[in-house]
Amino acid sequence: MPNRFYAAFDQERWGEAREPDYRTAFQIDRDRVIHAHAFRKLQSKTQVFLSGEYDFYRTRLTHSMEVAQIGRSICQYLLFKGAPLTEDFHIDSDLVEAVCLSHDLGHPPFGHSGERTLQELMRSHGGFEGNAQTLHLLTETLYQNESGVRGMRPTRALLDGVLKYKTLHREFPSPPVNHFLYDPQEVYRSFVFGDAIPDGLRKGEGLNAFKSVECQIMDWADDAAYSLNDIVDGVRTGFLTVERIESWAGTQMIDAERQAHLETLFAAIRGDRLERVFSHKIGGFIRACRLRERRNFMSERTNRYAFELVVAPEALREAAFLKTMANDIIFESPQLQQIEHKARKVLCSLWESCWRNYVDRGGRVINILPPRVGRLVEAETTVDGKARRICDWLAGLTDGVIVRTYRRLNDPDFGSIRDLS
Repeated sequence: MPNRFYAAFDQERWGEAREPDYRTAFQIDRDRVIHAHAFRKLQSKTQVFLSGEYDFYRTRLTHSMEVAQIGRSICQYLLFKGAPLTEDFHIDSDLVEAVCLSHDLGHPPFGHSGERTLQELMRSHGGFEGNAQTLHLLTETLYQNESGVRGMRPTRALLDGVLKYKTLHREFPSPPVNHFLYDPQEVYRSFVFGDAIPDGLRKGEGLNAFKSVECQIMDWADDAAYSLNDIVDGVRTGFLTVERIESWAGTQMIDAERQAHLETLFAAIRGDRLERVFSHKIGGFIRACRLRERRNFMSERTNRYAFELVVAPEALREAAFLKTMANDIIFESPQLQQIEHKARKVLCSLWESCWRNYVDRGGRVINILPPRVGRLVEAETTVDGKARRICDWLAGLTDGVIVRTYRRLNDPDFGSIRDLS
């Protein structure tokens, strides 16, 4: 049964005419993401704790799968609730799944620690931003090879779905640290909106707050997953204990609602029922969603902007409270700060080695980069272009590979000529 929610405008692909297929356009999007090398790499990229340390920690891959499950369930719940959605007029769960599976493709090794370091290294070369890097992969590098094949030819709806932030780097009054698109990505933003962006929305945070309904679902599914699951991982690793949480709570403004959340958490920890209790909370976060009609410059063109996701305020408050707890107790802990220190040292060292041998050359040049990447850097005619290619390589490395590469270059006792990965 055709889905009237989407039109040809939503299904148009960047750089490719639609060919007949037994799958829908959005099923093709999802399948291309799942079979991409960059997606498989997420199994070895940090979510909170370094990947590979223990097999029960979440990685970027397992997190993306959880976000996709929550996103699909939100679509199913909204359809179950009925009007304005019907069996032939509904938000496509395959599209939302593709958006959710894609949302962290651009994140570098070492999680947010790695992202902050690359932001610093790229500050004078157009910046680095995880969501902008995801767009960069989908449109330019996901299936790139030396014959010129670029990107995965995504639909307009998929591109729009991953665009949490739509303001260009240069459109901010001062260079932002995060939440922007790279300036050369203006062409993809124009494609997403069909070249129809009011001038008043082009500056600052205007476009950043303007999201398709699928992007809003992904964003809330992401919040739901990591606000709850980071707590579970934190407890399992021993970072979050009843004693530490009580000590932290003593420094916070705890009202009756927050106290109830704490008591539920304490009971789950003491009763060894954390997974069960927090799985139930995920269901509550899904049922906290509803749709509301809206009017804007895109709503006449696509139903993706004719409706918006509304999340119950109490669910938003609970997610925010749990995220604050995780940040203060886990992310600000000495152990995680040590990982940030290591991320900075490794990334800065590899960046400097690449810079000396491919950009600011002096003396003998050493071929550090893989041959294909080295040729891409050499082909760039500007310093900023070369910096972007080096950044792409670093951002695409997994936690294990980047550490081994660093050790091979800096540790005399590590590596051999046969160790090529």
